[in-house]
Amino acid sequence: MTALKIEQGVSLAPYTSLELGGAAEHFARIHERDQLIEALSWAHKAGQRVTMLGGGSNVIVSDSGIAGLVLRMETQGLSLDSTSGRVTAQAGESWDTLVERSVAAELSGIECMSGIPGSVGAAPIQNIGAYGQELSQTVKAVEVLDMRSLTTRWVERAACGFSYRHSRWKRDPGQEVVLALQLQLAPLARPHVHYAELVRALAGAEPTPLRVRQHVLELRRNKSMLLEVASSDPNRRSVGSFFLNPVVSASEAERVRALAGELPQYPQADGTVKLSAAWLIEHSGTHKGERKGAVGVSSRHSLALVHHGGGTTRALLDLAAELRARVQKNFGVELEIEPQRLGSDP
Repeated sequence: MTALKIEQGVSLAPYTSLELGGAAEHFARIHERDQLIEALSWAHKAGQRVTMLGGGSNVIVSDSGIAGLVLRMETQGLSLDSTSGRVTAQAGESWDTLVERSVAAELSGIECMSGIPGSVGAAPIQNIGAYGQELSQTVKAVEVLDMRSLTTRWVERAACGFSYRHSRWKRDPGQEVVLALQLQLAPLARPHVHYAELVRALAGAEPTPLRVRQHVLELRRNKSMLLEVASSDPNRRSVGSFFLNPVVSASEAERVRALAGELPQYPQADGTVKLSAAWLIEHSGTHKGERKGAVGVSSRHSLALVHHGGGTTRALLDLAAELRARVQKNFGVELEIEPQRLGSDP
């Protein structure tokens, strides 16, 4: 086992896609499971709170940093069976690497989630999704470590508590660490594409996992929502979509429609209706490219708030509060912030 190294006062901004936030009181990078158990044991004995950090692409770190021990999961390991469609990946693997290799093996089920930044371990916590696919549709099981007993087990999909951008781990954080993810994909299957923007991009071409992935990457690239965007791109520092699409009752959706007119609405299987947060923002007086000092709204996507450099988390959250207030005033809809907030700033 590689020796565990616990550092003090490590700046977390370089570990996040926003490049914002203060320092971790204590910090360690986890490459092996034994290191994770050692780190958790150290934290228990020292009375230190533990915060898990993945790829840093869906978190907002407070300007004052994070007290206790921050652990960055970097465990590696990825196996695919192109015959059965079974895929297993360790928490520290790149999510998009997993998608890329699955598509190369002609496995279908996650190709629409190409280009989503972050780690495999963070994917089930957020129940990530894009262009008509959600992770919950293909998860077979999630391996976790109980942070108190330090024992491991596999949680089957039915017990994961998945819903729109939620899971048992998001609703009850600090109890378990995601160690690995097991997916059941479809070998040699034709992807089911129904998201309108992606359907238009395919322009009638036969959808294959590779073709869908290529079009999704291009769509995300045009919105500056890939980590590979050029350093000169003013929209490159973001967490992607900053707000969730509101899910409301049918009667509430009708009320909003009466106010808004041509508001995009998406009926859900449980009778609720998903509204377009981007539409609500754009029709509440916010425009793409709007800027407040060192932070602003992406010039390519109204759901993305961006950091232009030299800013603060407080300034970004103030801008988010302003956009939320505009939507609330105009449509009576409360927008929820999507990324996880880490640290103690109000």
